[in-house]
Order: sequence, then structure tokens, then C-alpha cells
Amino acid sequence: MEENKGILLESGTNELEIVEFGLGKNKFGINVIKVKEIINPVPVTFVPQAHHYVEGIIELREEVLPVVDVAKAMGYSPSLTPEQDKFIVAEFNKQKIVFHVHNVTQIHRISWKQIEKPSDMYQGLESQIIGVIKMNGEMILLLDFEKIVVEINPESGISVQQVKKLGQRNRSMKKVVVAEDSPLLRKLLHDTLLEAGFENVDFFENGQDAMDYLERIVSKGEKIEEKVQIIVTDIEMPQMDGHHLTRRIKEHKDLAVLPVIIFSSLITDDLRHKGQVVGADAQVSKPEIAELISYIDHYIL
Repeated sequence: MEENKGILLESGTNELEIVEFGLGKNKFGINVIKVKEIINPVPVTFVPQAHHYVEGIIELREEVLPVVDVAKAMGYSPSLTPEQDKFIVAEFNKQKIVFHVHNVTQIHRISWKQIEKPSDMYQGLESQIIGVIKMNGEMILLLDFEKIVVEINPESGISVQQVKKLGQRNRSMKKVVVAEDSPLLRKLLHDTLLEAGFENVDFFENGQDAMDYLERIVSKGEKIEEKVQIIVTDIEMPQMDGHHLTRRIKEHKDLAVLPVIIFSSLITDDLRHKGQVVGADAQVSKPEIAELISYIDHYIL
């Protein structure tokens, strides 16, 4: 995998690369950015009383990592061809985790524009996937790996308790625009920002919808800084990702004044430069909500 990192396009192009993998007869995808390496399965050490999605732990390059059975998490039967199984070693939310899948096939480069939002036609899957890619007459489902991890370890999610330690400040009049595609995270962000005192927050499911909203304001001749004080955006979103949204805002003569904070599970030392290149004012790794609110305070209070 490591040599493939170099073929990623420059930041803000609204493109990504995905690793296609299989569970049963279905095809799924994971963003290449999350993938550290792909290995053949190795013996797993069972851990008593672990979550039922967790097979156990392995030692890899002197690190002890949990192994998650993705088929079990998605309600699929065990692999019929275990000799083809693969371990995807991933890193996000400042942690490494191994995902056990049935096979890994290839890497695709696509635009976020090609990724459709899950709809009612994928009943039961909307909460498990972040997007649907139609390619060569087939569908590849982008899995919500963050949600799987939060189900295993709820403490890895956004916590209202973190916010209570910040103390109260007069935040109620400030308008915050949030672009986040995950319904789970939109709800958590709504609750935690409200707890902090932000009563005026607009949520959008992707960068395109957020950009359309901002452009509608300035098209009416209104000053954007009087209507919106700050943007908070995820990176991985259908239609328009957070890096492209940030670049579009910073290159727009009427919108560039807005501070943009990227709030994503993909903020690592290796990838932070991507946000810097497109002009992000700050970057915070999920689930550090207290750090996010501190940055919001810094830029608009």
C-alpha cells in the first residue's frame, strides 16, 4: 500500500481513492487515506469479554492492535473462502485498528461527485454506509468505519462531558455552519454545541449543500460575516469533500473572510498538510470536541 500513497492527487480536487474489498457477494470501499497497509491474516489472540465484533488482538510491528470482524459487524456470514481473507490495517481518530474482510480487489480513483448519498432504497444500510458508488454496472458501498468503532467503544465518540469542563461563555448569538454527512455525528455535534451555548447552528449533509447556502447569501448582496461567523467541516462527504469546500471558500472573494475548521477522523501528522494547503484555519481530530469548541471561541468570540 505504501507506494500507492504517492498517486493521490493534490489537496482540494474533490477526488479520492478507495480500496475495494468484499464481504460475501457485496462490494465495499474504504478511503485509501485511512489505510496503512493490507496483510494476509495472522493468528489472533482471543480477548475475554471483548465486544462481539472484536475477534481479538494481534501484534504488528511491535504494536498491539484490535481486530474487528467486519462481516459480523454488518450481519454477514463468515467467509466461504478464508484463504482469500485480508486484514486491512487502518488509522483514524488517532488510533490504529485492523479490519478483517473477505477479500481485497483493487484501488479506484473517483470524484466525490460520483458518490451518492444513501437513500431509502438501501433500507437498513443508511446508518452503516456514508455513500454509494455506481461503477461498471455494480455498486460499491462506502462503509462508515467510524460508526463501527463507536459501537465497539462508545467512549471513542464525541462526549458532552468534555464540553461541560469548558465553562459557559456567551456563544448564543454566533452563527456556525457545519458540514457533516454522518447522521450520528450531526446529532452528537448538535447536542454538544448546544450544551456549550451555540444555539444558532445550521447543519448540511455535504460540502456542496453548505457551499450553495453560503453562495446564496452573498448573491443577495449581503455581507457573509454578518450572517455566518465560522465553518466547521468534515473531510469525507458525498458530492463535495471538506478539503474542496475549504479551498472553494478561501478562493471566493466574498467568502474568504470566513474561518474554516476541519473536524475529521483523518487529521493525522501525515495528512495535516492537506488541510494547510487548501487554507484551513485550524484542524481538529475527531472526537476532540473540547478542542474544536476552543478553536471556535478563538476565532469568533
